[in-house]
Amino acid sequence: MKKNIIVIVILLGLVGWGIYDTSKKNDERQASLASSEQAMEGIDDSSLSIGINQGNIAPDFELNSLDGKSFKLSDFRGQKVIVNMWATWCPPCRAEMPDMQKFYDKYKDENTSVIAINMTTSEKSVDRIPEFLDEFGITFPVLLDKQNKIGEIYQVYALPTSYIIDSQGIIQQKVTGPMNYEMMEKLVKEIR
Repeated sequence: MKKNIIVIVILLGLVGWGIYDTSKKNDERQASLASSEQAMEGIDDSSLSIGINQGNIAPDFELNSLDGKSFKLSDFRGQKVIVNMWATWCPPCRAEMPDMQKFYDKYKDENTSVIAINMTTSEKSVDRIPEFLDEFGITFPVLLDKQNKIGEIYQVYALPTSYIIDSQGIIQQKVTGPMNYEMMEKLVKEIR
């Protein structure tokens, strides 16, 4: 009987800890979304909200590239953007990178861009990232999510995960899993 009570107390403690941890993460997400709201003041449609669902204004972020250059999502306002979350160890990420580079090469001069965000906390070594980029000849911005903040905000649970964002900063599509060139082209051509 005592063993059952101990097990129940432990389980209740774990459930309580899980609820506390989840609410803490939600508070952090809300704070990040609030700072994104300030960055999105140029959007006229007050009926839109910031979030990660289709039709929401994409939460703004600022990350550095391997060479330390800072990029914000809001810097790409006026362009259609594919935001791709990936890692070097991920086979589907490796499979889609050549098509992503081909897409970027074709459309970079047509107000369309690709931003690749490396889920750096999942990497065994940051040294693998430049090797990966060289191997695939990647020339679009590659940013490092060293603290997994963007991964948490955008709820990246599988790699690759991509968001298709229109020129107004509004999420039009979320794609979990690899995309090929034709899919990227179709998804981006369908948005304004």
